[in-house]
Amino acid sequence: MTKSRGRGGRSGGARGKQGRGGTGFTGRQTTQKVRSAKGRPIASTRWLQRQLNDPYVAEAKRRGYRSRAAFKLIEMDDKLGLLRPGAVVVDLGAAPGGWSQVAAERVGASGQVFGLDLLLPDPLEGVELLEGDFREAETQARLKAALCGPVDLVLSDMAASATGHAATDHLRITALAESALDFAESVLKPGGGFIAKVLQGGSERDLLERLKRAFAKVRHIKPPASRKDSAELYVVATGYRG
Repeated sequence: MTKSRGRGGRSGGARGKQGRGGTGFTGRQTTQKVRSAKGRPIASTRWLQRQLNDPYVAEAKRRGYRSRAAFKLIEMDDKLGLLRPGAVVVDLGAAPGGWSQVAAERVGASGQVFGLDLLLPDPLEGVELLEGDFREAETQARLKAALCGPVDLVLSDMAASATGHAATDHLRITALAESALDFAESVLKPGGGFIAKVLQGGSERDLLERLKRAFAKVRHIKPPASRKDSAELYVVATGYRG
């Protein structure tokens, strides 16, 4: 079963609170300790400690963003200026909705944002949400039908579940990025852009060669909001040749 929700949701939270003038956020926070709990695994305590002391987590909550990942897109857009008023944006792997929120507030009422995910997030103001498996042709057909025209920017923060084996994880996330690129090339207008999550290390030569043929400029960015101990980074391609 698939579902579709319109643009009239009221749980946008951060819409309108943050403009293009930067995050206004230093990323600094006082360190707090998590009290040990009987029976709690050490790994869980460490995760809680990291969350409690992650300034982006606290700032996302304060501003009403669905996730700390919102700041990754904010930082990339502050640097590159991809989310322009009136733009049409597709967010693949949208849940829980942080990137879609940022896109909606930056393209404004004259723009459009479409979010797709296996698990449909709660409604977001200014975002049309669709539920489905991105890898299925039927899902892509529904999304393209909703677009009603070419797109300025395709976003993909999709990541496969980690296996713990670095080479396997790299191949899986690269495959998702390649699938996202397949879709992007079918909907982007000339001059459009593409952002996708990849992992450091390993080989993604085929993906990069495709991007360099299709776009005027390709670069890798690791935004400050991306944790230092994470292997993730983003490939950003601009100037789609069409």
